[in-house]
Amino acid sequence: MKFVKDLKRTEYSGNLTAQHIGNKVVLMGWVNTRRDHGSLVFIDLRDREGLVQVVLDPNKAETSTAKDFRSEYVVAIEGTVRARPEGMKNTKLKTGAVEVEALRCEILNTAVTIPFQLDDESVNETLRLKYRYLDLRSPRLQNNLMMRHKVARLVREFLSDNGFLEVETPILFKSTPEGARDYLVPSRVNPGNFYALPQSPQILKQLLMVSGYDRYFQIARCFRDEDLRADRQPEFSQIDMEMSFIDVEDILDLNEKMLRLIWKEVKDLDVPKLRRMSYFEAMNRFGCDKPDLRFALEICDLSENINGSGGSGFKVFDDALSRGGIVRGLNIPGGASFSRGQFDKLTDIAKKNGAKGLVWMKQDADGSINSPASKFITPEKLKALFVKLGCTANDCALVVADDYDPACSALSALRLHIGRELKLIDHSKYEFLWVVDFPLLEYSPEAKRWVSRHHPFTSPTDEFFDDMIANNEKTYPKMLAKAYDLVCNGYEMGGGSIRIYRNEIQQAIFKLLGMTEEETKSKFGFFLDALKYGTPPHGGIAWGMDRLVMLLTQTDAIREVIAFPKTAKATCLMSDAPSPVSRDQLVEVGVRLSVQAEKALEDVKDMI
Repeated sequence: MKFVKDLKRTEYSGNLTAQHIGNKVVLMGWVNTRRDHGSLVFIDLRDREGLVQVVLDPNKAETSTAKDFRSEYVVAIEGTVRARPEGMKNTKLKTGAVEVEALRCEILNTAVTIPFQLDDESVNETLRLKYRYLDLRSPRLQNNLMMRHKVARLVREFLSDNGFLEVETPILFKSTPEGARDYLVPSRVNPGNFYALPQSPQILKQLLMVSGYDRYFQIARCFRDEDLRADRQPEFSQIDMEMSFIDVEDILDLNEKMLRLIWKEVKDLDVPKLRRMSYFEAMNRFGCDKPDLRFALEICDLSENINGSGGSGFKVFDDALSRGGIVRGLNIPGGASFSRGQFDKLTDIAKKNGAKGLVWMKQDADGSINSPASKFITPEKLKALFVKLGCTANDCALVVADDYDPACSALSALRLHIGRELKLIDHSKYEFLWVVDFPLLEYSPEAKRWVSRHHPFTSPTDEFFDDMIANNEKTYPKMLAKAYDLVCNGYEMGGGSIRIYRNEIQQAIFKLLGMTEEETKSKFGFFLDALKYGTPPHGGIAWGMDRLVMLLTQTDAIREVIAFPKTAKATCLMSDAPSPVSRDQLVEVGVRLSVQAEKALEDVKDMI
């Protein structure tokens, strides 16, 4: 094999341009396509940088193997770069002005026929995931992963230039409650004990601040055993950072600078100063704490109108307000043409997102308001609500009456659905937002106690320190957190907070969350001890690396920016992971399968 051993690759195929005309080059890659014209064979040679046209003469001894070339064969070519003949240039390719006249060639390896064409976008995703190593040859995924590399490099350079140290934290660590289920790893040398794969390096990066490292970062692997969706995976990467002797403004300012650098270098876009919005403003206007601001559809509150007119007369509206709930709606531009079937679909969306139902309104030709609620609400009051929502004869209104959280959830889902259906979203735009002033706590009816909105290491705002230490439950609903989320186009791209750095406040939080002294000591004793030894004020943020690249590549699914992703059922179709292990392996780590797990395995074997 003369190539590889004696002749080394001089260029990537996709990088050849008119500047290389006259140069002798050695190329290595895959045959993308082959066209046999009898006296000449044309191939498009592909590597990760793109492809170039190569012209081979099979009648010459040095290139006689050209007749044997097939798609996806791995080949090596030595040749001379020349200009393509006039009229034969391909303006769609970076290499379209040139071609390579082959002087000699060699087949480095053959290939069987692949199960799908790499450029066929209609291929079933299940098939593409099964043959992920082939799908990764496609320009689509190669470009996505190269962009991911570029982003990682920019992040490392920016943070290093700003005084951060990259420190790796353990993958095998202690199970601590952080909101999702842990992936557990049994210990062979410590029978009956388990490690947990980290949901985030939260405690460890705070300990680095205790240790005086001042500014830390890593692109960290994290693991959460939770239900998946298009923008989630069981294992993921986050750009994790922590800083000492800072407050909220310092973190927001630094991360805005990093954001601007990434978007300028990757997209050549100048990002203006990011707007800010409180959590409650975001919920009231858009129904969620990560609003998509690429379209202007906003929620309007109808409570004042209803109460001011002595009630609506509609039990659903009046009961919701009497128990402290809300009545709010959306004006849907052009919605007057919606059919009953479309309103039924919108009602289903509202119900799937927690609301008990949906009331719609639209104006008939005679000016009266047509609505399922018209038999309960006087025409005058119905018209007033319609007008309050800003509706005209061409529009319709969608109204939800319920408790605050389910009503907001339903209205947010309706807003996004309408935005997509009516093509209100400008997909060429990036709209960024800092959401701030989150509640510190929220009450869990299931657990019948207060729980952390973010995580138990988030600091309350300064005015609530004394109330926290005094365990003043009356102030819990009012407590705000020094927390912040970075939002882009309806996705939470990053989130963080200023941390609790005083031992007595951290202990008060654990107590508030219903943890006993024994439980606190067992799970967090080492951390509470560390807070006694001079902990600086500190805080940080974590960006979702996968979600960030997904937004930059403008893809629909996070799987498109991960080399070897899992399915929605957390499985790898390529390797069939997770898979059973032998009983000897289980015995070695002291694990016995439950009856349910044994039965599930038998059911799978029967299916096979």
